[in-house]
Amino acid sequence: MEDEPDDKERIFSVDLRARNAVRTVSVGNGGPDEILIEGTLGMLEKASFGEGVVLELVGTKGILRVDLTREETLAMPRTANPGEGDEQR
Repeated sequence: MEDEPDDKERIFSVDLRARNAVRTVSVGNGGPDEILIEGTLGMLEKASFGEGVVLELVGTKGILRVDLTREETLAMPRTANPGEGDEQR
């Protein structure tokens, strides 16, 4: 049975239009429970907040949706080097 996300977790989906848009799918590469998914959305066509609660990035090769509001993105602390320290999370 899958774990249900709690209220603080973010849900995402990736809808790619072709298999060749997927670059990597790796299970257990960095550790037994880690999964890496890499691909391309192609050229960015649109970035918007659908229904105010989903960040949607639409590209020529696919769509990435993240359960994230505009207010949450504005409230996030800014760092000089985005991604720095991610390995500590």
